[in-house]
Amino acid sequence: MTLRRRAILAAALCALAAFGFSATLPVHAADDTTLDAIKKRGILHVGVRADAPGFGTIDLATNQPVGFEVDLAHAIAKRILGSPDKVEFTIVKSDNRIPLVQNGSIDFFLATATITPTRMKTIGFSNVYYRAGQSLLVKSGSPIHSYHDLDGKSVCTVQGSTPEQTIRRIAPKATVVTFETYPECLTGLRGGRVDAVTTDNTILQGYEAQDPANLAIVGGLFTFEPYGAGIKIGNTSLQGAIDAALDDIKKSGEYAKLHQKWLHGIVPPSVNAAFGMSPEAAAAKWQDQKPG
Repeated sequence: MTLRRRAILAAALCALAAFGFSATLPVHAADDTTLDAIKKRGILHVGVRADAPGFGTIDLATNQPVGFEVDLAHAIAKRILGSPDKVEFTIVKSDNRIPLVQNGSIDFFLATATITPTRMKTIGFSNVYYRAGQSLLVKSGSPIHSYHDLDGKSVCTVQGSTPEQTIRRIAPKATVVTFETYPECLTGLRGGRVDAVTTDNTILQGYEAQDPANLAIVGGLFTFEPYGAGIKIGNTSLQGAIDAALDDIKKSGEYAKLHQKWLHGIVPPSVNAAFGMSPEAAAAKWQDQKPG
């Protein structure tokens, strides 16, 4: 399937999701995802999001995936295969990105995925390429200022995500509502069906920027969320190649340029401090943290 058709299908999926429907994007047959196989194939199969402004969305003018993680994938393809164009994208969600890696439908994903001990039992990860933190998005003027204010309130997040696990644990008296995509949560917030949306601050910032007069991020960063590329467990050849590519992207200054382009600012010190952390160290730090 061509990139254009994948993107068109992804845009249709997101549109359907906004109205409460769901669909499954078709993906190509499972492939050998080792580095040697990828080089022989001459194309990278990468999973990216379509519901994370700044990190991965669909450009409706071109029907192409765009965002920070999309451009990171192009930069990785350039270093592994010699051209940024040697990449084919599949749109993934929180609940299907891991199975698609496990069955070989994609080589890896760059999809705002937190490295956790539980996930590391089922897939491998690259070194950390971004550090985020969970926060809350509310309507302007909301009485909710932190997760401590969620008792008796409804909060929306994406099913199967680490933010869902965290908010259930730290706000047990809140009503947690889950959908397949973040746009559905945003629609619920705008329509008054939920009182807040929670996920990583990086995603929430994209939605706040679309409507700063009516939406606000509150609660600060109350978790440590280290992002890594999700890879089939044991695929050390590809993991090593991605780690080397990410290191070069950072050292060359391209990372900072992509951050400025898509996330509209210099790379925060917290991101620089976490960049390149091993997945084992990142998972341990995530496990040991206490919500702020």
